[in-house]
Amino acid sequence: MSAIGILGTGSMLPSVVVTNEEIGNGAGVTDEWIIRKTGIRERRRAQDHQATSDLAAAAAERALRQAGVLPHEVAYIVLATSTPDQPQPPTASFVQHLIGAVNAVAFDVNAVCSGFVYALSLVERVLRTEPATEARYGLVIGADIYSRILDYSDRRTAILFGDGAGAVVLGRTTEGDGSGILATSLVSRGDQHRLIGVPAGGSRMPATADTVEQGAHFFQMDGRGVRSFVQENLPKAVHKLLADAGIGADAVRHFVPHQANGVMLREVWPELKLINAELQLTVELHGNTGAASVPIALDAVHRGGELAEGDVVLLSAFGGGMAIGSALVSWGRTRHARPVRELQST
Repeated sequence: MSAIGILGTGSMLPSVVVTNEEIGNGAGVTDEWIIRKTGIRERRRAQDHQATSDLAAAAAERALRQAGVLPHEVAYIVLATSTPDQPQPPTASFVQHLIGAVNAVAFDVNAVCSGFVYALSLVERVLRTEPATEARYGLVIGADIYSRILDYSDRRTAILFGDGAGAVVLGRTTEGDGSGILATSLVSRGDQHRLIGVPAGGSRMPATADTVEQGAHFFQMDGRGVRSFVQENLPKAVHKLLADAGIGADAVRHFVPHQANGVMLREVWPELKLINAELQLTVELHGNTGAASVPIALDAVHRGGELAEGDVVLLSAFGGGMAIGSALVSWGRTRHARPVRELQST
């Protein structure tokens, strides 16, 4: 049976750039402080007329063009987001309409910043069970607009986040060429759910004038707790995935992590022991784009010409829940590679 692999990548970054000086003024910190703590120099912000589905649809269309897949050929659209257009219906249904994927099943996944890898694992497994004689494609998207749920006076969160979307097209690879998704691993630690969240707006704490006044609709995070969780759990999750897949750490050529905090990622990097891998970071210019950060980084690396056929790529993300999702991919030859300038929006 042929494997399911990544046939194309795409991303969308809003055109509005927000500098450290701009974001730091409201949070009471300096450009130097933000760089020293996070490695971030700037991030992108969606314009007022843009919703999560708009960014997601643009990234999806770019991935489809690169894969040479038409919208009506897509069987599944799974959108990872924790900032949907609205509570109902799923934002994926708006994306389906925007791109004209009339034959697709469309739904959302919310595993916060881990959501893209969770969705990737889900769609890969579904496609793998379908008849090999049928050309079925899946569209996996990560998209978030965190700028709408931030307290800009909170230096723990305001400085970190940017907006954006990234997407991949999944489908069957050429039989026998060794490319495809080799293994995935999903971890959920509900006992740590209090580390990240937006308290209000759900069934436990419905929106009221009081919850708005209290700022309970803003994103909240225990930064030290999250750092400790990542340092303790990310290396274990990565090493277990490699062991279960029977692949040595020295075989990995690229590590594409969730772009949460550049300083934190560099601190945990030696513990992963990926001695032949390149740590791929885009956080300096994009910030933390939530569920979009892994596919945006992957698209940047791909369109930058850094991925060679046969390279083993490790994707890994962590986020609220708490959750960790990782995937090992043997990179294949994508059909219609386009230059990195497509990362820029209009």
